[in-house]
Amino acid sequence: MIIYNVTVNINQEVHQDWLQWMKETHIPQVMSTGCFVDSRMMRLSDPQPEEGVTYAIQYRAENMEKYSEYSENYAPALQEDHSKRYQNQFVAFRTILEQEQEF
Repeated sequence: MIIYNVTVNINQEVHQDWLQWMKETHIPQVMSTGCFVDSRMMRLSDPQPEEGVTYAIQYRAENMEKYSEYSENYAPALQEDHSKRYQNQFVAFRTILEQEQEF
C-alpha cells in the first residue's frame, strides 16, 4: 500500500470553513477518482502549532501506479481549487509513504 499524506496548516480565521469544505467537498472529490481505497483526516494535537491548525490527511492507494494516476490526471486541478479558495491562508506539504508489512 502507498499512503499519500497531505499535511496542512490552515489559518484559524478560515479553519471552520476549510474543515467543512474538506469533509464535504475536497476529500469526496479525491476519493471519487477511484485511485484510493480509503482516507482519514487527523488533527495535530502535540506539539500545538504556534499559528493556525494543522491536519494530516492520508489517502491509501493499492500501489504506486494508482497514486501516479491520481498525481498526473487529477491532483493539479484539485490542488488548484484548494489554493484558489484558501489563497494565502495555508501552508501544505505532501509526502508519499510505503506501508510495510504489518507486524
